[in-house]
Amino acid sequence: MVALPDRILMSAEEYLVWEPTQEERYEYWDGEVVMMSGATRNHNRISANFFKLLDDALADRSCEVYIVDVKVQVEPGQKYFYPDVVVTCDERDDDPQLVQFPCLIIEVLSPSTEAADRGKKFAKYRQSPTLQEYVLVQVAQPGVEVFRRNEQGKWVLSEYNLHEILRLESVDVEIAMSTTGYAYADLYRQVQFETEVTDA
Repeated sequence: MVALPDRILMSAEEYLVWEPTQEERYEYWDGEVVMMSGATRNHNRISANFFKLLDDALADRSCEVYIVDVKVQVEPGQKYFYPDVVVTCDERDDDPQLVQFPCLIIEVLSPSTEAADRGKKFAKYRQSPTLQEYVLVQVAQPGVEVFRRNEQGKWVLSEYNLHEILRLESVDVEIAMSTTGYAYADLYRQVQFETEVTDA
């Protein structure tokens, strides 16, 4: 048996050639290659639902929506991440392997990734001059947080719960958070929550 190294180190150029040949997905952090963990069924379903809603809404516009397996260049030569969903409407985004000019990034939270998604990843994503909104989606209970860059360049938090309309200004799309008789019928379609969701 061959022991694998605890840390995989390589240059960004080596990573961009090596990573597409791997069965697993790996992110890149300042020279270190980090394997992505697997997701739960709920996590996967929410990501797919969000992708479908955005893809349908943007079908007639010059925007592209990608899910899970397309990485974002966060910092050239330094950081490359895999968000759950990413949208680009920038005609400069023509690299076949990655997105360089995102306007919207969505992360579906899980216990193993929430701290990074809220902390060090968001800190790096904020440095993107084209990113306008960063969305965090709860899995255990319905709930969405949207961090939106305002005209002064500051990031402002808006929270969305039951019976509200989720407004994504970066792509001019609205998503109903509740439909007749069933909360989150679109975004959380076929998702089983850990505890019963009430309308309170």
